[in-house]
Parts: sequence; structure tokens; C-alpha cells
Amino acid sequence: MGVPAFFRWLSRKYPSIVVHCVEEKAKEVNGVKAPVDGSKPNPNEVEFDNLYLDMNGIIHPCTHPENKPAPKNEDEMMVAIFEYIDRLFNIVRPRRLLYMAIDGVAPRAKMNQQRSRRFRASKEGIELVEEKKQMREEVLSKGGYLPADEVKERFDSNCITPGTEFMDNLAQCLRYYVADRLNSDPGWKDLTVILSDASVPGEGEHKIMDYIRRQRAQPNHDPNTHHCLCGADADLIMLGLATHEPNFTIIREEFKPNQPRPCALCGQVGHEIKECLGLPREKQGEFDQMASNSPIGSEVEFIFIRLAVLREYLERELTMASLPFTFDFERSVDDWVFMCFFVGNDFLPHLPSLEIREGAIDRLVGIYKNVVHKTGGYLTENGFVKLERVQMIMAAVGEAEDNIFKKRRDDDVSFRKRQKGKNKRMKTEAASFVPGGQLAPQPLGQRSGGGRPQPMQNARQTAYEMRVQGRDQQNKASAPNNSSNSDGSPVPLGMKRKNGDNDEDDDEPPDNIRLWEEGWKQRYYKNKFDVDASDEKFRRKVVESYVEGLCWVLQYYYQGCASWKWFYPFHYAPFASDFTDIKDMPSTFEKGTKPFKPLEQLMGVFPAASGNFLPETWRELMVNPESSIIDFYPDDFALDLNGKKYAWQGVALLPFVDERRLRAALEAVYPDLNQDENRRNSLGSDVLFVGKNHKLFDFIVELQNGDAQGVEMPPELCHGIKGLLTLQSDVIKPGKAVNSPIPALENIVQNNACSILFKDPQFDDDYIFKACLLPTAVKPPKSLKPGDWEQSNSKQPWRPRLGFNPNRHQVHLDQSAFRTLGHVMSKDRSQGGSGVYSYTPPPLYQQGKNSRPPLMRAPPSLTVPLPSLRPQDSWRGPQPLFQQLIPQRNQGIEQQLAWNRIMQSQSDVFQQSHYRLGSGMPSHYQQRHDDRRGRQGYPDRRYPLPPDSGRYSWN
Repeated sequence: MGVPAFFRWLSRKYPSIVVHCVEEKAKEVNGVKAPVDGSKPNPNEVEFDNLYLDMNGIIHPCTHPENKPAPKNEDEMMVAIFEYIDRLFNIVRPRRLLYMAIDGVAPRAKMNQQRSRRFRASKEGIELVEEKKQMREEVLSKGGYLPADEVKERFDSNCITPGTEFMDNLAQCLRYYVADRLNSDPGWKDLTVILSDASVPGEGEHKIMDYIRRQRAQPNHDPNTHHCLCGADADLIMLGLATHEPNFTIIREEFKPNQPRPCALCGQVGHEIKECLGLPREKQGEFDQMASNSPIGSEVEFIFIRLAVLREYLERELTMASLPFTFDFERSVDDWVFMCFFVGNDFLPHLPSLEIREGAIDRLVGIYKNVVHKTGGYLTENGFVKLERVQMIMAAVGEAEDNIFKKRRDDDVSFRKRQKGKNKRMKTEAASFVPGGQLAPQPLGQRSGGGRPQPMQNARQTAYEMRVQGRDQQNKASAPNNSSNSDGSPVPLGMKRKNGDNDEDDDEPPDNIRLWEEGWKQRYYKNKFDVDASDEKFRRKVVESYVEGLCWVLQYYYQGCASWKWFYPFHYAPFASDFTDIKDMPSTFEKGTKPFKPLEQLMGVFPAASGNFLPETWRELMVNPESSIIDFYPDDFALDLNGKKYAWQGVALLPFVDERRLRAALEAVYPDLNQDENRRNSLGSDVLFVGKNHKLFDFIVELQNGDAQGVEMPPELCHGIKGLLTLQSDVIKPGKAVNSPIPALENIVQNNACSILFKDPQFDDDYIFKACLLPTAVKPPKSLKPGDWEQSNSKQPWRPRLGFNPNRHQVHLDQSAFRTLGHVMSKDRSQGGSGVYSYTPPPLYQQGKNSRPPLMRAPPSLTVPLPSLRPQDSWRGPQPLFQQLIPQRNQGIEQQLAWNRIMQSQSDVFQQSHYRLGSGMPSHYQQRHDDRRGRQGYPDRRYPLPPDSGRYSWN
């Protein structure tokens, strides 16, 4: 899920890291789309070696999109996923490896967040269905129009979880997809493809990071490999930095805020379901031609995030002089990643005093640079935390906590005041009443008199009454009576009005903590933990669990999962001022822990409403009142906004799952699993695919024909990739047809691809992966200029540039283009010109579109000597003659007659010679005569003349 608002903050602070993708679109020939050839050079002017896909970021938008109609069935969902991968492949065009990773069983620490999200999704889905049903009945009862309600089963997005039939079907479809592309797409012919489906334990992005770490530790690894990782989670940026690979890029969808969403009831844009009136859709344009330009359903665009450029920014910001130890930029990057954990991650709640929207990371970096002289070294090393140094950082944050809370309150009050004034202005500017009487709006088809409008009676009196009514209501609205309630009763001094009044403050949830007032720590622990703040033992326990979590998360990012069983056992975080004497707190974890099995994880994260994805006897444990674990599945739960404004930002107060109780309850129902359910409940392995043109193809075919197991893959045959290859019964073999799991797609009859099980290189449990640049790695050339750093410190909005080439010339207008604009723009806006482009043809245009007029030169009498150029203007060249002839721009047309006479004389000479040669306009065109303004026009023109073109008005 990532860190909310992290990417928005990062892209605004370091704008040059963002680059727009250049995408080659498929061309359509005779109604048939020709696929893009991915074997050609990348249009982004950079070649990528490896492409990694965090598949869950693809599966969710393809199965339940927000900006277009959802697919009708699973087959359409699978095809949408195939098309999404094709589009990404054609943008990136990897030359060595494509790694597709689907989320498998997650560590226990992540399961708590998954449980919260799935319970919320189930609750919101049920509430949406009930709200749609209620609103449909209400709108139809009032005579509104709504499209027919399609009877279809609601897609439960909770099925995108390991162990479900949906994920098993997805894995089969992806195997077919890879085989099909290896057989048919020229861009895939030399590619190695690894598929890590949901049966392989681990989160998708962390399976990718684990693969990169283990390959970097091999002697055959190319340290200058250019990686590209696709995913929308913000923590991918920190994971990419943690690899210390010099060439690492992230591709993601471009986020466009405030995009309109269609109403869930009528499908129209501009209102929510609660505001739906059932009105027919308005035409967009005279013939509804603008409807196709609606952002709803438009194709998303992609952007690159260049981590190499982010490293340049961080090197400039984190470099410190006069340190008592040697400065190491790679170590400082690791410290920066670690400090970002305090503002939020998927495993720990953020500290109450650190909000990323309030500049928490900048505050932490400032404290870090001030304190690092005292720490004697860096905060982290190879993914392990130095707690005695972290304590100094937390002590500095704790000293500023009180001021942070007070400033947050002041900013919130100021924002509400501005918002209240804005709402008040909008109310006064809006229509204050609805016309009545003869001007009252009437429903379509319900007018009296056969549906025809009736003539007005005494229209002047009616208009006068409307003005009086509007003035009275406006005066009433501008002077509200704040001293009485909506029922007329007086309001005692010091008391608020009743909730019936329209007061913006009533919408805000009550804040019982009041962090800006004295005693905030006592109130926080009493409300959130139900303990007294004086209970030092409990506070110590909370801090110890949080510190343990920080150590676990950092190891997870740099070394892999330290423990599959550990999790943070509280819903809220402690204060920074509570981090005292933490250097002796435990930071080691139990070794040899194992992940949950897929169906066990489903029991741990699913609500009872999603029990249909589980075996029947397992589902009974969720709903049977006599079940020993019925308390794990509440029908309803509390949602604590915790000072936030939106429900998705709140904390779902769900009970934590006790692993021992869960396993004990499942022992009785394990014998009820059938063969297919047992298969889905087992842990799987990665699958490697290659085509017939790959160097590794013959080696794998020989293994398939033999019976060897656990054979090491020769790295020289696969771009330095190393691992263990194992046979399986259902692998893809060359010459053997591959059946399509989707009825609409054809089987692969002539198959020339093969597959085999793949396992990453193995290391001892106590092996430590080094977090550093590899010795032979070459840093990419610097991209930032001094102006880029100055721009990053300004508050101007960032504008992503196009492509990776820093020498790419951006599209711009030269002087000739501005002269063209001067022609087509209105001559003088002060004389009634609209200032918009017109369709007036330029002079001489109608005399022959394929003929060129002779070169026009000014007579010697009008020649003006060119002034000497200043050094700073040397790049502009000499000033054009027309600008020298017109000393002032806005002196009317009389001062431009000399130049116009030149143009007219040249035009007359050209017209005479042109018609004399017989190459003028066709005979059926009648010659135009001059109007009173000296311009030509048709004698039978039935439409007004266009405005003056202003060809030589350079405004």
C-alpha cells in the first residue's frame, strides 16, 4: 500500500526525478491494429535490461477500475491484464529479464494491515449496494430517469488474495500469456521470463528485492544492469534506493488529482450518488461531439521516476563537512530511508508528531544533520539499527513535539476559517431562489396546453416580482441570526447552536485528545490504550514493541524477512518523547519461522462476508456462534479517524488474530479439504520461461528429457543470472500444445517455448547482504544543473520533462510561428476582438494554394541600418525589418501604410503575372471585389465579414 502522500511530497521537492514516458501506439491498418514491435530501439532513448512487475498494482485496476466500466466476467479481466502488461512492455522494452511477482502469503506484520483493508472493503461494498438500492427507489419515485439496473454479481476484490480460485486461475492464464508472447512477439525472443505467482510466499515487491539482492551477491552479476520496476506503492522508491544499484528506474501511472468520477447510479459526472436526481444526460456540444473527450474512461499515462537523479538530490542535501568520521553517501542514503519509516509504512503506525504533509521528513533530515556530529557514526549499517544513535534523533523530535501540535492546531483553525469564508461566498453567489409562476421550470412532457409553451402575461410585472423576491432572500441570507436555533429558541451565552443549523463545525468529529492543550499525553494514552499515562511499565512495553518494529522493517528492506511471526500488537504509536533508554532494547528475532499457508492466511484476513472463497467447513468457523474463534470476525467494528478527515485514513479497531487459537481451530477442519483445495493450500515455486532463440533453451530441453533435479543454471547462458532449476510434471515443453484457459483465445498449437521451476541462490541464515555500490559499478552521468536544485527549493509546481535524453530539444515556437499567430489573432482586442484564433486565410492564400509568390523586398528608401547587437542578444540574431519600421506597436493602421503599400504593390504585380500566365483560380470561382475596408469579398456573401486579421499587429 505504501506511504500516503510520500510521492506527492517527493515529486514536488525533487521535480527532476519525474520524466514522462514516450509511448509508441499501435497503428491501425484497414481496421486491424498492427502490434508494436518491441525489438526496435526504445523511443525513450534509454535501454532497460530488466523489467519487474509488481502484479497486484496491475490486477486491481484491471479487475475493478475507477475511471471506466468494470469487466463483465473473469475472462475479460484476464484479457485486460494481458493488455496492460503488453503496454508496459512496449514502453520499457527489457532486453534481458521480465520478472512478474504476485503477492503471496505475507508476513504476520503485513497481515494486520491486509485484515483491516479487507474488512473495510467488505463493509463499504455492502453499504454501497444498500445505498444504491435506496437511492434508486427514491429517484424513480420522484419521476427521475435511471438506466436499467444490470443484474450481475458484485465483484469482491477480496478474492485478490493468495489461496482463492481466482488467483489460481490467474496463474494459469499468465503461464499461457507468457508462452504465447515467447512464440509470437519478436521483442520477447531473447528474453528470460520469471513468474512468481501467489503460491510463492512473500509480497510481490519484496520477492523482487530478494531476487535482486541474491543476484548482486553472485560473481557473475553485472553491476551496471539497468533495472525498471513497475508499481504504484510509494515504498518502492525506498526499496529501489536500498538496492544501491546505480541504474534503477520506477515506472508508474501518472496520478492526476481531482479527476471526476461517475455517479454509481446514473453513470454521469458532476455529482455523487447522494446528489443524484435522475436527470437525462446533457449533450456536450451541439451534436454531442465533445462526449468522447470526457476524462472518464480515458487511457492513463505513465511516468518514470529516476532514482539516479534522486540520488543526486540526496547527495547534495545529505553531504556534510567536518564530520568526525569519513562521510559515506551510501550509508547516509540508508539513514534517510530509515528516517522515512517514522512517517508511515505498511507495518507500523506513524508517530503522532510526524506528518509527511507538515514537512516531517525535512524536519528529520535537519535534526539528523545537527545530531550526526554527536552520534559518532551513522544510524544504520547493512539493514541493522544502531539504537543508541537513534535515541538522540528521537530526543530532539520529542523536544519539539509540543510546538508541533500547537502549530498543527493553528494551521487547522486557519484552514477552517478560510474554508468557511469560501463556502459563505459561494452561497451568496449562487442562485438565491427558483423562479415561480409563469417562469417556473416544468418537467419535460408535463407542460399544460399539449406540451407547448404558453405566451407570457404581464412579463414586466413578473420580472419585477422576481427581482424583489431575490433581493429579499439575499438580504436575509447576508444577516443571519446567530442568537437563535433553527426552532427559534435562544442560544445561551457560550453555547453552540443545535445540530439542525448549517454550521461547518458540526461536520468535524469531536477531538477528545486535544494535543495542543496541556495534558495531551495523559488524554492520548487514556483514550487510545485505556491506560493511565503514569503507567511507565505499559508505556515502556509500547515503545519496546515499536523499536522492535523499526528494526524488523529495516531488516525486511535490506536482508529479507527476519521473522514471519512478528507483528506490532497495538493500533497506535507512542510519542517521540517516550523513546528513552532504548539502546538496550531487543532487536533480534526468532530464526526458522515459517509463513502461513494460503488458506490459513485467508482465515486470518477475511471477514465473514468473504467466506464464500473458503471451503464450507472452514467458512462455518466464521459464522457459527459456537465457534472458538468467532470473536475474530465481528459483523461491525469501530473506525477511529484519529485526527484525520477521511474514513480511509482512520484506524479500524479490529481484534488481533491469535495464531495459536487459529491453528488449533483449523486442525479439526483440515481433513475436509479435497485434492484441489490441498493443492491451492500448498506453497509453490517460481517458474522460468524461455523461447527457442534463447541460449538457455537447449539446456532446459535436455533437463526436461532427463530426470535431474536441483541443477545449477549456467550464468553464462542467461546474462549472469544464477539459480537452481527443478523439473515439474506440468511444465511447458516445446512441441507440446498449450491449452488456453480463456475460451475466447486460441490454443498454442505450434509451441516453441519451455518452462522449468526456478529457485534463487541460497545463502546461510547468518549471511549479511552488503548495502553498498559494487566495486565495478559505474555511476551514470550527472543530470542536475544548478537551476534544478534552485527549482526544487521553490514552491512552483513541477512539470515533468519528456524522455531521458537531457539534450532533447523541446518543442517551441520560433519567430515565423509567432508571425502566423499574429495573423490569425484578432488585430486589436480593445476594438472588440475576441483574442481567439480565427479561420481567416492569409493574404494571397486563395490565389493558388500550390503557387509561391515572388520574394518581396523593401525599396531602398525604407531600408534602416541595423543597430549593433548587445552581447546578451547575440543569440537572437538581427532584428526583423518589420520591427524596425514600426517603432510603436499600438499606433493604429495609419502608421503602417508604408509597409502595407509595399505588400499591396507586390500583391498586385503577382496577381497580374499570375493570371496572365493562366495559372490562377479555376474558372468557376468568381473574382472578389474590394469592400469599404480595402479587403476583398464575395458580392453575394450572406454572412458577415471576418474581423481584421491584424497580420502586422505584433501585440
